[in-house]
Amino acid sequence: MFSTETFDDAAYNEVVRLLQSGGVIAFPTDTAYGLGADPFNNAAIDRIFQIKGRPETKPILLVVSNVKMAESVAEPSPVFHELVQQFWPGPLTVILAAAKSVPLKVTAGTGTVGVRWPNATFATKLVKRLGRPITATSANRSGLPSTITAEEVRAQLGESVDALIDGGALPTREGSTLLDLTGEQPVLLREGPVSFQSLQQFFLGRIRRHA
Repeated sequence: MFSTETFDDAAYNEVVRLLQSGGVIAFPTDTAYGLGADPFNNAAIDRIFQIKGRPETKPILLVVSNVKMAESVAEPSPVFHELVQQFWPGPLTVILAAAKSVPLKVTAGTGTVGVRWPNATFATKLVKRLGRPITATSANRSGLPSTITAEEVRAQLGESVDALIDGGALPTREGSTLLDLTGEQPVLLREGPVSFQSLQQFFLGRIRRHA
């Protein structure tokens, strides 16, 4: 187990090599702990589904370290840049049409991908070191609560991940806000730290909740 308090260049290099070789890690974000892997490695994505006990019909969200990286895996909608200028870095996952380069296993055949630039120093620095997005689906068994400490990750997932990065106890168990921008009107799929009210104000009321 690594700790973000003592994480140095050697540790970053080791974890980056692990991701490059198809490894799966558990790491802290600005919401819950996530499962990190190279989204372009199908074997690594298969392992995520196995670790979570999750059906392959659910897409896997990606975290990025800047807007340009988000554009490398998604096709921005007209309002995308103005939106993320206000809410990124932060706990807002934006769902966009996926770039053709994004593997089918990541999108689960939906043709869309969720991307987020988290307000989390460790996660952002790791993504920068890797030079491409990493997955950040929640580090828990499917159907169980999301995890906010390394101990909870270990209790649910055991030794199934290749590395566990301890970032201490996270302040909230809720996941990021999920906002779908693939249609004519923005749709809030899940309300999280970024509230429906704040998004309503941004979109001047032209937003709806998922039915």
